[in-house]
Amino acid sequence: MNEAITRMMSFYNPETDQERKNAIKEVVQEIILCGLSRGGFFERAAFYGGTALRIFYGLDRFSEDLDFSLKDSDTEFQLSSYLPALQKEAASYGLELRMENKDKVIQGAVQSAFAKGNTKELMLSFFPDRTLTQSIGSGELIKVKFEVDTNPPGFAGFERRYRLLPIPYQITLYDLSSLFSGKIHAVICRGWKNRVKGRDLYDYVFYLSKGAKFNLKHLKARLVQSEVCNEDTDLTLDLVKQKLISRFESIDFNSAKDDVLPFVRDPAILDLWSTDFFTQITDLIKADDR
Repeated sequence: MNEAITRMMSFYNPETDQERKNAIKEVVQEIILCGLSRGGFFERAAFYGGTALRIFYGLDRFSEDLDFSLKDSDTEFQLSSYLPALQKEAASYGLELRMENKDKVIQGAVQSAFAKGNTKELMLSFFPDRTLTQSIGSGELIKVKFEVDTNPPGFAGFERRYRLLPIPYQITLYDLSSLFSGKIHAVICRGWKNRVKGRDLYDYVFYLSKGAKFNLKHLKARLVQSEVCNEDTDLTLDLVKQKLISRFESIDFNSAKDDVLPFVRDPAILDLWSTDFFTQITDLIKADDR
């Protein structure tokens, strides 16, 4: 195994197949971040979402995808132009990964791509014990999705952060209050259909536990873009609380728990989840109205 990957894997002690797969995905996520950094991606874009929260703020759950946003709207931007460099980056660490652009039937502002690798081959690269791969089908794939919003809502704040592995690199990241605004927007607006995305609720609790404030102007820009309010709306802290509480009153919390269970180590931390719990903790929320 590559020395840098060996060091990265030393932070893990996976006990199940799923934990081993998640560890592989997290290492692949960081290799993608490093490759994008070396390719100049963060001169134009910023990292946000659950994986950003895990890597840079200690969120204690697995997060599947990498989410990015351009700093400024650019209809000519092409995520696909970075894929050859990312494939080369992965190969430099001895990993056979395909970087594939996701073609959309309906064109929108969000562009997506995947890093894909054969699960059995990757498991053997990371865990050289063939008994661990006996139950894995030959065609099974490990996938890491990454996407970029080319028409971002305004008023986000940014910060520069550094990582040391697999090699030292820097990225541009949404600051904590702007990250929180993105999560509040998801709680209020995400179309959950038949399954509530409990990961949104888990992250919401995490932000509150950190005492984070949310970026009020950025949240309004997101809500305007989603047509939940308009430019003339006086978006106050109290109105945000009302929108959140209204959402919590409609949630099936058993469904929410089922969604997030595969991503957390201690299911007992979900026991308190209820309309009353989320309504009361929402009283703690604070706005950064810079």
